[in-house]
Amino acid sequence: MISIITPLFNAEKFIAQTLESVLNQTYSNWEHIIVDDASVDASTAIVEQQALQDNRIHLIKLYENKGAAFCRNHATEVAKGDYIAFLDSDDLWHPSKLEKQINFMVENDCAVSFTSYLHMDEAGNLLNKRIKAFPLLSYEKQHRNNYIGNLTGVYKASQLGKILAPGIRKRQDWAVWLEAIKKSGDPARGLQEDLAYYRVREGSISSNKMNLVSYNFRFYHKHLGYSWLGSVFYLLRFFWEYFLVRPKHIEKFESQTTL
Repeated sequence: MISIITPLFNAEKFIAQTLESVLNQTYSNWEHIIVDDASVDASTAIVEQQALQDNRIHLIKLYENKGAAFCRNHATEVAKGDYIAFLDSDDLWHPSKLEKQINFMVENDCAVSFTSYLHMDEAGNLLNKRIKAFPLLSYEKQHRNNYIGNLTGVYKASQLGKILAPGIRKRQDWAVWLEAIKKSGDPARGLQEDLAYYRVREGSISSNKMNLVSYNFRFYHKHLGYSWLGSVFYLLRFFWEYFLVRPKHIEKFESQTTL
């Protein structure tokens, strides 16, 4: 079984479509654990209605806002699946995502996998941007930059155990996938098919590039425990990777379609 984990906060515009993309999966042995982070809109009502129709959907309500990392960790702790996957409340999956990815992991005997994915705007229009998955992603390579789109990653919890995100404001997913690769002892494997859709939203944390400088420094300094000087070194190496290496794995195309 696959446990799908979704933190939810004021996503009434998108959550129904996200749920639909899970319900439409060709792989049916899953549970969807949604942790509501004290939403004040109609998000929970939408989930509750779907949960009444499908008992694989489980809603956990928080009455105090705790942040996405807390929500993901809480869902991870109660998850029952052999595999754990993540899907944010505004992102989408291709209908064959889970089936293809689990078959890929079994065939390649790997404990950590991810896929290529496409960007879309708030209205669901596909943008001309594809993030291509590496065929193999080592711990060292992932240490330089976060190459796993969180909405594409799956790890085998029955082999690696449950991996909890650190309590940092940003880059929790980077920490989880870095730890997953470390625990597996092998590189993560990338399935080079477009199996997920990342929604680019105005005003999101990730859209503020200046803030990412401090977030990345804290990731190396606070989470990984490097000295101040060491963290500066790894931050500079991150930017080298981000601006000179990573763009080679981003593909632009002309067509634009609405999902």
